Amino acid sequence: MDIQFIKGVGPAVAAKLKKLNLADTRDVLTFFPAAYQDRRYIKPVFKLVPGQDEFATGKLRSIREIRKGKYLLLQAFLYDETGEIKCIWFNQPFLKKILKTEIPIFIHGKIEYDFVNRIKTIKVTEYEYVDETNINRVVPVYPLTSGIYQKQLRAIVGRALKMELPQVADPFPQELLDKYNLVSLREAIGQYHYPRDEKAYLSSKRRLIFEDFIYLQLSLAISRSLISIREKGIAFKFKNTISREYFDSIPYRLTRAQIRVIDDVRKDMQSDKPMNRLVQGDVGAGKTEVAMAAILVALENDYQVAIMAPTEILAHQHYQKMLKYLLPLGINVELLVGSLKESSKIRKHYLIAAGNAQVIVGTHAVIQEKVKYSNLGLAIIDEQHRFGVLQRSALMKKSGETIDLLVLTATPIPRTLTLTLYGDLDKSILDEMPPGRTPIKTVWLKKLNKETLDFIKEEIKKGNQVYWVFPLVEESEKIDLKAATEGKEHIAKNLLPKHRIGLLHGKMKQKEKDSIMEKFRNRELDVLVSTTVIEVGVDVPDATVMVIEHAERFGLSQLHQLRGRIGRSNKPSVCFLLSQTRTEPGKARLGAMVQSTDGFYLAEIDLQLRGPGDYFGSKQSGLPTMYVANLIKDEKILLETKQMAAEIAEDYKNSKYKQVISTLKSKPHLFVGSQGMN
Repeated sequence: MDIQFIKGVGPAVAAKLKKLNLADTRDVLTFFPAAYQDRRYIKPVFKLVPGQDEFATGKLRSIREIRKGKYLLLQAFLYDETGEIKCIWFNQPFLKKILKTEIPIFIHGKIEYDFVNRIKTIKVTEYEYVDETNINRVVPVYPLTSGIYQKQLRAIVGRALKMELPQVADPFPQELLDKYNLVSLREAIGQYHYPRDEKAYLSSKRRLIFEDFIYLQLSLAISRSLISIREKGIAFKFKNTISREYFDSIPYRLTRAQIRVIDDVRKDMQSDKPMNRLVQGDVGAGKTEVAMAAILVALENDYQVAIMAPTEILAHQHYQKMLKYLLPLGINVELLVGSLKESSKIRKHYLIAAGNAQVIVGTHAVIQEKVKYSNLGLAIIDEQHRFGVLQRSALMKKSGETIDLLVLTATPIPRTLTLTLYGDLDKSILDEMPPGRTPIKTVWLKKLNKETLDFIKEEIKKGNQVYWVFPLVEESEKIDLKAATEGKEHIAKNLLPKHRIGLLHGKMKQKEKDSIMEKFRNRELDVLVSTTVIEVGVDVPDATVMVIEHAERFGLSQLHQLRGRIGRSNKPSVCFLLSQTRTEPGKARLGAMVQSTDGFYLAEIDLQLRGPGDYFGSKQSGLPTMYVANLIKDEKILLETKQMAAEIAEDYKNSKYKQVISTLKSKPHLFVGSQGMN
């Protein structure tokens, strides 16, 4: 029912409630309290302590208005059998008509002591007349919006809950509730709004955390079950022809971690079970060689390979890399991105359909309906966290066969997010850096000083190069562009007037970006002033200095990715974080950056500071709304839901858990399987 038809709402209040995502009475079921007030043990008046926020209950007497300068006070005395306290309301004259004497009332506010009149006073922030819903119990405190008051919202939610709770059906059979020690969904929702006691609160919270986790875990479990049981993939043969030619030609030795992960990938590809593997590797850990190992196996078996990157600049960089590595081996590589001219796209579509394009590198363009592959056997997705899970599924469907999938990320993903977002993927971690890399030193400065500027000049004099990064001030490329452009002018005019300075930003055409990057790689530029377009994938060995302006505006993971653009050779490198932040989260982020270069450690800190929604962005990652669960604190329950999901998925065909499966089907955005729900 439309919430405006609840008693005490109407169109005007309903419009305000929409800001709280309360449009229908069913919405209150997941509109959970932000906090609670324990009104079971309210102190008698004589025990109220000055200097503290307190609750009190009693009856009012002597209600009157008092004017003090421009302030209008409403004063009354609250009394019980132990004494009385003076109550003050500021600038609320309308309350004179509402407040009544000799009726039990509940008040909340800060206690002070009036030394002149020798009486305790309370500056009232909240009041309610006493009834069975708000006294001698734990009372919810809900998030508010302008024009909506706690007492009013509590009443609206309470009325809607009375309507909706009886309609709540439990998707879990009693067998599962008993096995996992769960209360019913109806009881959990009711008790989470108005818990009887701590035990009821904890049991309701446990069930609601299960509810947050289980459907995504179940969709991943069924996806994995269907792939392993029903779907046959391509059993590639490892012929080691062009693979040997390539790996014999590289001028360095692979790390043990690279050898181990390449072995994982080759074993997957030789199996007739479709490869579904996530490779995590910190910045510079050597994911390219792992990708090349997979690409070469597919090419040796005459299959096409699609490589999907989140941005055009990264797609172009992958394309340049593939040309460099594969052209000498006689492999045809094509680039497919949205900015290409239509005539060029049509030509490339033809080459892909005919099988002439053997490796196709691109953005979302590689999964568009118009793109028909001749013999696609392997898909590689780079920086998966920037794509929705459905895009991963769409790429896997671009062939008549079930293709192999390799997912790469340079963003170290905390364990809990891996369990949540990648439960259907096997995982390999590149936990060893190639030899010859010198650790990057990180320095946090309030502002650029002469000593630092002299150091930068000295580095340039040695033939080294500098990144100077400006943040995205707002979600606007124009403002972003303005900050970088003005920054470049200031650096060129006032800081480094004798040096060659280039500018790179998101509004440039691809040819301009490529040209600037090529100049920087070829050492025709000393300093590259940039926005965050250089965050991922840019590789310039002579870049040894990075300056990040307003570093507090970046997430910790993003700062780590940016810092990874330097230190890509054996030269000592330094990252300067410029920030005058005074906020505790800002200080914590920058302090962690100075302390560690371990991406996995920083990822865990980042998740704790920002939460999963901000860490990846729920829309990009496919992470559903978590109403109660906390991915960091509730990992133990997450593992239990994974176990339950596996149990249900195992019985998927027999439909023993029909209601759970039916509920999952009503949440299609969660399902990430390549074949959908049958």
